[in-house]
Amino acid sequence: MATQLQDKEIFAGHSPNQERPLGGYAILTAVFAGLMGGFAAWLRGSGHELPERLDGRDLALMTLATHKASRLVSKDRVTSSIRAPFTEFEDDAGPGEVSEKARGSGLRRAIGELIICPYCIGLWIAAAFAAGFVVAPRPTRWVASILSAVFGSDLLQIAYKKAEDTL
Repeated sequence: MATQLQDKEIFAGHSPNQERPLGGYAILTAVFAGLMGGFAAWLRGSGHELPERLDGRDLALMTLATHKASRLVSKDRVTSSIRAPFTEFEDDAGPGEVSEKARGSGLRRAIGELIICPYCIGLWIAAAFAAGFVVAPRPTRWVASILSAVFGSDLLQIAYKKAEDTL
């Protein structure tokens, strides 16, 4: 279906010199919007209310956790098995990370592009954390705290390695 959307006149001429799975992107955008709309509808019917604003500490925690989770999903060597149906290994990258490229066409390629891009998947992860802070703040803070601690540990590991290399 995504390939059929790509061929539709609406997408014709957008990217004639490279594969851009625009139909797949449209499907992913619709899925994201549907999930957000579904969550909002459920939230309204559940009696939960959106907070006026997130506490600054929760926002900082969510920011660090989103960064780390997006790197784990998109770059981590161990999570390659999750990305494998949609990606092709290119090379080792940073510490514990790999470089991959999306493979296939249509929706498969669009999913591959989404899950190898920490910036792209970050929106999905941030939305999940934001929903978690509204519905289940304590377990969400616990998970976010773990990811934030790992992010801090990563920074210390990089600083330690740099110090080792310069001494």
